[in-house]
Formats: sequence, structure tokens, C-alpha cells
Amino acid sequence: MSTAKDLFLMALDPKPQHPVGQGDLSLALAGAELIDLIEARTVTLDGDRIVPGDGAPVPSDGLLAEAASALTRRPPYERVEDWLWRRGRDLTAAYESALEGEGRITRTRVGRSPFAPTRLVPAGTPASPTAPDPDRHHSALTTLASLVGLAPPPPTTPPTTPTDDGGPGPGPGTDDATTTVLATVSDAVTELEAVRQRRSIENAAFANIWRAP
Repeated sequence: MSTAKDLFLMALDPKPQHPVGQGDLSLALAGAELIDLIEARTVTLDGDRIVPGDGAPVPSDGLLAEAASALTRRPPYERVEDWLWRRGRDLTAAYESALEGEGRITRTRVGRSPFAPTRLVPAGTPASPTAPDPDRHHSALTTLASLVGLAPPPPTTPPTTPTDDGGPGPGPGTDDATTTVLATVSDAVTELEAVRQRRSIENAAFANIWRAP
């Protein structure tokens, strides 16, 4: 699965570090998509600009293919920050729909009452939180999860290097590009929280005006 789908499944954990807002998760999902596109060499970064690769294969994952088709293909290319906000709009709902359609997640009632609310759980494992597969996942997934409160911050690890058996390693600049994306996701999530706090203060002030004698 894509990093974004794995991140969404991690968000189904009923006991995250703190409740995750859809806006935060959508930004992280957009960042996860971009990281996968970088690792597939579908795109590269020129500073903080997303440069589509010439003749790059279309990703087999439907939502990643959709993300690739949504890239700005003429200079000046789109900045990572702008991509996160544009691509991230309603992205949580898109992944929910896709994973339900694939049968990877389902809904279960919270309680025995037929009128009890429902919540999403991994299909076939309603009582177990979903954990990433350590053989497939990289530190980017753990970092993205920590940025939205799904996991504690990961320990610092050395950059990824090509495999000793001659297998393909990351493309040139992949680690630097991934670091840029992660830092930009962090800034965007922080900015979104600042907007929430400002609106909360404004709403409280407005309510106090109406309550004043």
C-alpha cells in the first residue's frame, strides 16, 4: 500500500496521542503522497518546487495516480506548501472512500445499541489498532504520524543508503527532498492549529459581547 493509506490506517487507532483533526490528517496525507511520488521518481524537488519527471510511469495506486495527474507541469512549478493545501483539501474523505471500496476498512458500532454511533476500523480486526509493517515502512511514515499526534516523535536515524546487494537505493537527493516535505507538513499543521486558536479566541470574544449587559 501507499504511505498515505498506511497513515490513514494508523489514524484508526482508537487511542492516538491526541485526537487528530481531519485538516491535520489531510495535510499529512498530501505529504505522504508527495513522498511516495519522490521515491518513485515521478517527481523531484528543486528547492521547494515540485518538478514532474519526464516520462515517469503512472503509479499503480489510484489515488497516487490522481495526485500525479494533478501536478503543475509548467514553470514556475508549485511550491510544496501550496501543494499540501491544494491537494489536501478533503483528502481524508477521499482515502476513507478508497479504503472502504477496497475492503480494507469497515464500520462497527460503538456499543450494542442499534442506534449507537459507528467508527471506522481495519476490516477483520475491529479490536486491534493497525501498526505499520516494519519490513516495508520507513521513518517518513513514523514522522508524519508523529506530526499529527498518532505516534511519539521517532528517534533520529541516519540517512538511507543503497542496499549492499546492489539493489536500487533512493534517487539522488531523495533524503533531502523527503526532509523538505516533512518540514513543510510540520509547518502547515502548526499554521492550521494557529488558525484554529485564533478563531476560537474570536468566537469567544464575540460570545462575550452578546452576553455583556
